[in-house]
Amino acid sequence: MGKSIINYSVLKGKIRAFASLAGRAATRPALLLYYVLRSRETPFKDKVTIFTTLAYVILPVDLLSAKRIPIIGWMDEVASLSVAYEKMVSHITPEMERRADDTLDRWFPTTAPTPAIAHNPTT
Repeated sequence: MGKSIINYSVLKGKIRAFASLAGRAATRPALLLYYVLRSRETPFKDKVTIFTTLAYVILPVDLLSAKRIPIIGWMDEVASLSVAYEKMVSHITPEMERRADDTLDRWFPTTAPTPAIAHNPTT
């Protein structure tokens, strides 16, 4: 098959930028959709659905502005991501879930717990 028209590294970079705003939990479905999009097993029509959804969620164009209407402005993106995720969940493999979780672990490293300070009472 020919060269892809999608620059996956740019797309993943956009998802990472989205992650910094949306947080880990909201980014996981977007990353899973990204891995489904990259799969050779995913039918073309499903790839189009995923690509348009990810483009809508991560690109700066908004039908309902989150700046003007904060809650409603995010709801259209959440709804779009949720619908696409539900339609594509059958394409998600355990390998894709592992890759998404590994990526999220790199993007959202957990901080090491602060060691407890030993209490040394003086008598």
